[in-house]
Amino acid sequence: MQRTRIAHLALNAALLLGAVVDQAMAEPAKSAPSPIYGVTIPEGYRKWQMIAPAEEAAPLDELRVVLGNPAAIKAIENSTLPYPDGTILVKLAYKRTQSPEFATATIPGAPTTVQVMVKDSRRYASTGGWGFGRFVNGQPVDAAQHQTCFACHTAKVKDRDYVFTRFAP
Repeated sequence: MQRTRIAHLALNAALLLGAVVDQAMAEPAKSAPSPIYGVTIPEGYRKWQMIAPAEEAAPLDELRVVLGNPAAIKAIENSTLPYPDGTILVKLAYKRTQSPEFATATIPGAPTTVQVMVKDSRRYASTGGWGFGRFVNGQPVDAAQHQTCFACHTAKVKDRDYVFTRFAP
């Protein structure tokens, strides 16, 4: 009977461990929240629709792509301003690299940042309704870099609800 009980406990422990491993594999760890705004990298963002590509010249020399959640896509397609609460924009940035197969082509190299904008007009009332997050290797950068987000958006695109990106048809 003791042997049966031990075998039963071992089986339950193995099943529990398997469930924990399956859960860990299925859901990547959440990023730490960004300073100031508390924004995190949203789950599933890599499957969102592309809004627009971009290229950043020197000194950054990056290729970028902006993705949007369904609320962002609907708003940008319909030219809805201001963007509705729940809109999330994610910009992925990569070092620009020459293609080894095609000399005149540029391809994404090493990833540099993931930048996130979240629209929540109550939570981020003091920053035009937007919260910002900037992440390197999945971790938020320091508060000093986050302090520059809203100032830059205010200076350049306040009349577009603080959003630089335009829909690329």
